[in-house]
Amino acid sequence: MGTLFGIDGDLFERQYRNHLSGYLKWSQLPHAEEWILFEKNIGAYVGIDEVCLSRGELYTILINKEKRGAAGSIIAIIKGTDVKTVISILLKLSRRKRFQVREITLDMAPNMEQIARICFPAARRVTDRFHVQKLAYEAVQDMRVKTRALKEFQ
Repeated sequence: MGTLFGIDGDLFERQYRNHLSGYLKWSQLPHAEEWILFEKNIGAYVGIDEVCLSRGELYTILINKEKRGAAGSIIAIIKGTDVKTVISILLKLSRRKRFQVREITLDMAPNMEQIARICFPAARRVTDRFHVQKLAYEAVQDMRVKTRALKEFQ
């Protein structure tokens, strides 16, 4: 960009961040490294999961599933997966919004189950398809191995 328009790219980036974007006046800036919430993005169907974004750091992410990954799908990003920490942050969402959630999709991790149960008590908890399929595949694979071992033994 610098060669095309004859400007210093680093300077342009700093000017955009510090002046044009409103980043320095962002209401969530003081705690953005630990957590961010976008309450307006909450909907009836949400998903919660942990993700490793960089250098092994785990984050808990809450998304609006109806948005299908488009703009406005992120409800919360919270550093870590500690139950108490995540619950304390998600309880900052208004009670009315939290009770609007009808269904929450999660994996089989006990910490995610506890977070979903406490923060979204009116929501039906649904185990995500990936983890159910993985569990079924592992069970079938285990049966195959045992059957093969029995046939070889006879």
